[in-house]
Amino acid sequence: MVMTRGTARRRVAVAAAVAAVTLAGCSSSPGGGGAGDGASAGPSASGAPAKAARKDGADGAGAAKAVAEKGGRLGGAGSACELPVSFDLAAAWKPKKIEVEPADEENPLAEALTDLTEQGTVRMACEIDAKPAGNIGFLRVWRGDASDRDDPGAVLKAFTADDPEAKKATYTRVEAGGLPAAEVEYTVYSELLEEEKRQRAFAVSTPDGPVVVHLGGMDTAEHTAMLPAYELAKRSLKLG
Repeated sequence: MVMTRGTARRRVAVAAAVAAVTLAGCSSSPGGGGAGDGASAGPSASGAPAKAARKDGADGAGAAKAVAEKGGRLGGAGSACELPVSFDLAAAWKPKKIEVEPADEENPLAEALTDLTEQGTVRMACEIDAKPAGNIGFLRVWRGDASDRDDPGAVLKAFTADDPEAKKATYTRVEAGGLPAAEVEYTVYSELLEEEKRQRAFAVSTPDGPVVVHLGGMDTAEHTAMLPAYELAKRSLKLG
């Protein structure tokens, strides 16, 4: 069932609830290091890579053309997150499988977690933390159930429409590792920073259901600095 998103303040409350709940994690994919914990991991001890990337990638279009250094592969059997697709991870980024327990009387936060981890027609399956690489943000993988209506563009429109803060959405037809895909660029308003920040996602259809790969970021500068990791995932994506 598609969950309706709440207001920005409700999101903050839900995020606080999530911090009190342990989400299942696995070891990283071969060559990718251990699983990262987005709630507890701090920024990299060296801020130089992030600062350099932010300076060199000040132009979002230029950063989108760059591809990050490969640090492992995610999605296949035995990797941190088993998915209908696989793609290359940027060096030092740490993946973690996302699992939410069913709601019951002994787990009152489950409903809030479900709301946070469902958007449009897809559910969050994997969270890849950029902090060990020196940036503040995540590459998140969402997946849905198989359907005859798994058009990537329709999946992305439902995904964006379910975020009440999404604005200025621009959709394009692209390729992800040679597969037909759709991509969206949009902005959301950050109450914490009191400014708009950029977001980006692409979607593909698979025999096991649609997959959405989304890149956020603490702010637009962080988002721009992380675009090479997003491009690496998009260009290296394969079925299975």
